[in-house]
Amino acid sequence: MRPADRLFQVVQLIRGRRLTTAAWLAERLEVSERTVYRDVAALQLQGVPIEGEAGVGYRLGRGFDLPPLMFTLDEARALVAAVRIAQQWLDPALAQAGEAALSRVMSVLPSDVRERARQVQIVVPPVGLSEDEGAALQALREAALARQKVRITYRDAAEQRTARTLRPLAVFYWGKVWTLAAWCEARQGFRNFRIDRVESLEKLEEHFANEPGKTLSDLLRMEDVPEALRASVLC
Repeated sequence: MRPADRLFQVVQLIRGRRLTTAAWLAERLEVSERTVYRDVAALQLQGVPIEGEAGVGYRLGRGFDLPPLMFTLDEARALVAAVRIAQQWLDPALAQAGEAALSRVMSVLPSDVRERARQVQIVVPPVGLSEDEGAALQALREAALARQKVRITYRDAAEQRTARTLRPLAVFYWGKVWTLAAWCEARQGFRNFRIDRVESLEKLEEHFANEPGKTLSDLLRMEDVPEALRASVLC
């Protein structure tokens, strides 16, 4: 990789994370940490507002932006493939937003690259979420963002139906199955619900605050939560 290309990648990697260590950058760029230190110093001398220091981590100052990016053919193909796959397993609002974002990216590519990128030879059959599952996923995701309580009728693995009032915290994708992590008012504890087993759903007028012991962070700190899942949510 040319030094100029590497400097560009350093900026891209730093601005995509809250805090980025030199060790992480060195691993991603396949260079030494000493090279990362030199690159960061060079960027700072050029006026790029990289904040932080060696041994602690770096972040990009507010208000900094780069000109529109140009993608390689493989990068464009990866975006096309990712959106095609994701659209089958996202709720309708995010699926539509993904298509819009992809169209915007494609619009800035040269015509020959754009056409070759779309010929990615990946076919994704329509075997994802049903219409009802997609609607439930969207409603629960939006309720979690708005901290809005919901009432659901739920059918468990034993075909028992219960009515629950929940504080939705986050939705999790497990590969063909989405689950909702929530604080259950009836059980006074954290519970997980498969979204394909939610038979009815109502958003309530009541909102909730982040109370100690009832938040997503509290759930993820529990001992039985896999470390990989904890890291994927918090990073």
